Amino acid sequence: MRHNKKNNHLGRKTAHRSAMLSNMASSLIMHKRIFTTVPKAKELRKYVEPLITKSKEDTTHSRREVFSKLQSKTAVTELFQTVSQKVADRPGGYTRIIKTGFRLGDNAAMCFIELVDFNENMLGDGKAKKTKTRRSRRKASDAVADATTDKPKAKAASKTKEVKEAEEHAQEKAVKVVEETPAAETAEVVEQPTEEKTEEVVAEKEAEEAPAEEKNEEAEEVK
Repeated sequence: MRHNKKNNHLGRKTAHRSAMLSNMASSLIMHKRIFTTVPKAKELRKYVEPLITKSKEDTTHSRREVFSKLQSKTAVTELFQTVSQKVADRPGGYTRIIKTGFRLGDNAAMCFIELVDFNENMLGDGKAKKTKTRRSRRKASDAVADATTDKPKAKAASKTKEVKEAEEHAQEKAVKVVEETPAAETAEVVEQPTEEKTEEVVAEKEAEEAPAEEKNEEAEEVK
């Protein structure tokens, strides 16, 4: 019976299996995503996530422990300088497995395994999700009450507008009447002096013509 044998040996001996997982962990830390089979990815997740947790404490002891597993100085420096700062606020769950289908030939299940915080597309989709909101009955009743109270206000406002427009119209008419009346009076005042002046001019002409006629008559009598 296969009781308590939950580790997948991946068809390899211990030395071969540990070397393979070490190389895969170094590749994942350096490239942030690798393409492999689903069973290997699941075993790699259990292998690499404790190392990422240890990298959050940048001490000599933790660096030596991680180096004993990875056996790569470049991978250790990348893990402690870049990856640890990126995952500082994340309490576990540093990797993601994305299944891609089956491999041609042996029909093995294939997948991507990647570091969660280095996939900007997936992070953007998570931020873009909208939060659902519920409508409460209380808010609906308040809205109805506000609408009923707003109606008399709107009517009063419309009445005040009509009253103002009527007052402005009446004021415009009064201004027009005031402007027209002085113009008529001035026209009459202007017309009266002109008639008087013409009468005076005619009288003067007649007075001038009368002595001339008398002189002509006297001249005729002398002849």
